[in-house]
Amino acid sequence: MPQSSIKDYLHESQLFLGRALVSGTLVLIILAILVGRLFYLQVESHDHYTTLSQDNRVKLEPLPPTRGLIYDRNGTILAQNLPAYSLEITPEKTENLDQTIQALSEIIAIDEEDISRFHQLRKQRRRFDSIPIRVRLEDEEVARIAVNRHRFSGVDVKASLLRDYPQGLQTAHLLGYVGRINEQELQIIDTSNYRGTNFIGKNGVEKSYEGMLHGQVGLQQVEVNAKGRVLRVLESRSPQPGDNLHLFLDMELQSTALEALGDYNGAVAAIDIETGGVLTLVSKPGYDPNLFVEGISAKAYQALESSLDNPLFNRAIRGQYPPGSTVKPFIGLAGLEYNVVGYHQENYCPGYYQLPGKDHKYRDWKKWGHGKVDLERAIVESCDVYYYELARTLGIDRLYEFLSGFGFGEPTKVDLDGELSGLMPSREWKQQRRREPWYPGETLIVGIGQGYFLATPLQLASATATLANKGHHIRPRVVHTIEHPDGTEVKSPKIIDDLHQLDPVHWEQVIDAMSQVVEGLRGTARSIYTDAYRIAGKTGTAQVFSVKQDEEYDEETVAKRKRDHALFIAFAPVEAPRIAIAVVVENGGHGGSVAAPIARKVMDRYLLGGRDAG
Repeated sequence: MPQSSIKDYLHESQLFLGRALVSGTLVLIILAILVGRLFYLQVESHDHYTTLSQDNRVKLEPLPPTRGLIYDRNGTILAQNLPAYSLEITPEKTENLDQTIQALSEIIAIDEEDISRFHQLRKQRRRFDSIPIRVRLEDEEVARIAVNRHRFSGVDVKASLLRDYPQGLQTAHLLGYVGRINEQELQIIDTSNYRGTNFIGKNGVEKSYEGMLHGQVGLQQVEVNAKGRVLRVLESRSPQPGDNLHLFLDMELQSTALEALGDYNGAVAAIDIETGGVLTLVSKPGYDPNLFVEGISAKAYQALESSLDNPLFNRAIRGQYPPGSTVKPFIGLAGLEYNVVGYHQENYCPGYYQLPGKDHKYRDWKKWGHGKVDLERAIVESCDVYYYELARTLGIDRLYEFLSGFGFGEPTKVDLDGELSGLMPSREWKQQRRREPWYPGETLIVGIGQGYFLATPLQLASATATLANKGHHIRPRVVHTIEHPDGTEVKSPKIIDDLHQLDPVHWEQVIDAMSQVVEGLRGTARSIYTDAYRIAGKTGTAQVFSVKQDEEYDEETVAKRKRDHALFIAFAPVEAPRIAIAVVVENGGHGGSVAAPIARKVMDRYLLGGRDAG
C-alpha cells in the first residue's frame, strides 16, 4: 500500500491568509482608486462635466439674419431673398462620409462639381458645422430625402433664403452679387457675426454696402437627443435683418439705355444734376448674377471669362477710354479762363497742323479743313486743328491743372467698389512712369482727348454734370436712402466739391456752343435735335489703333473690333439742367450718328416719360 500524504494544515492556512491579504489589499487599492476617481468626477470636476453633459444635451445654433433688399427709385425690386431647400451634411456626425455621399447620390442628383464644392467648403469649416452639398432642391427631391432620412446620420434638409436678382443682366455690374465666403474673406470679416451665414457681397452695391445689408446674427439654445436631433428650443435671440437700400437708379432708364445700345457693346452713365444721383449705369454686355450665388459651374465661368466681349468687365466705372473730342468744351473753357483765346477769335484750319519747325502733320478729321474757325465753331464742328493750337498755347501744365479740377484723372468716389481713375497725363506722370520727358506733340494729342488721356464713362458724366452746374460739383451716388429694420430712413449724404470761381460769361459761352452742337445746322449731333427741350452736347471719336502718317482711316475696311469708339456727352434741358449723360459705344465709329441717339432716347424717357419728343 502506498503511504498516504500527510496534509500540513498550518502551512495551507498561512498560505491562504497571505493570498487573502494580498487580494484584499488589491481590492482596497482598486476601491480607493475608484473612490478617488469618483470624488474627482463628482466633486472636483463637477462643474466641468456638468457643462459637458449640458453641451451634449443643449446646443447653441446661430440664426442668420435676413439680408436687406435693394430697390430702384420707383420701388422696383432689384435684389430679393427667395426660400430654398438645401441638403447639408455635418461631417462630425457621419460615420463614413464618402459612403454617405455615394448613398445620397443614388437618391437625388449630386454631380462631381457639387462634391468638389462640398470638400472645398469643408476646408473652411469646422467638423461640427453643417455644410451644403446640394442647393435649390426640388420638392420631389426633398420628399425622397425625407423618406430615407432614417438611413443617414448627420444629414439634414434645411430651409434658407437665397439671393435672387429679378433684373438679372440689366443690373449685374451695378448691384454685383453675393457668393460663398472664401478663405481670404474669412480673414477679414467678423466671424461671430457670420456664423450660420454662407454668403457675402462680392462686388457692386452688394459689396460696398455689405455691412448694412448683412444684418446681425441671432442665437437659439436648443435641446437635442443623442443623435443630435433638435427636440425643443429653450431660448432664442432673434437676428436683426439687414438694412434695405433704395437707389437713385431708374430701371426704366436702365432698360432704355440697354435697348438703345442694340448690338453694340459699351457703357451709359446718367446723373441727376441736382442730387448727384446715378440714374443709369449700364455696362454691356452683362451676365446673369444669379449664376454666382450658389457657385457658378467651371464650364459656365470659363465661357464668361474667355469671351472676347468680356461680359464680366464693368465698363461704366472700370472702362478707361480716350475721351476724344468730348473734352473740347472743357479745354475751350480753360482757354477762355487763362485768357489765351477769345470766344470769337479766329484761327485758320487747312486740314492739318504742324508744330513750328517740324514736318509732321497732325491731321484734322476733315482733311480739306474748316477754314476760319472761332471757339464756338470749333466746338460745334469739332475742329481738331483749332484745339491743337489751343492745347499748344495752354501747355500741358495748365491743361493738367484745369482738367483735374473737373475730376479727370481721379476716381469720382462714387459709392461703388472697384472704380478706376482714368488718366490725366502730366510731365511728372510721364517721368515717373516712362522715365521720359514730355514732348510738345503729346500736348497736341491731349488737346483732342487722345494719347495717354483716359476717362471712364462715369467720369465723363460727372464732369458733364459739373459743367452743366457751372462748377458746382456733386459727388455721384448710387444709394439714395438706407431703410433700417425699424422703418426709419437715412438719406445718403450729399457731398459737394466746388471748382474755383470762374467767369460766368465763359460758362455761358461754352454752354451756348454745346447747344449749337445739337441745334446748329453744322452741329455734329444735329440728328438728335428736338423742339421738346434743349440739349447741350458734344460728340467724340476715340481711336482704337493709330493710323500712320501717310495712311487714311477707312471704316469699311477695318475689322469691327478695331473701329473707332463713338462717344457723346450731354445735359438737358439747357435752361434748367436735370440730367447729364455720357455714352461710350465700343467700335461704334461716329459719336453723332451712333452714341448721340442713345443719349437722346434716355433723356426722352427721363424728361418726357417716354413720350415722342418729335
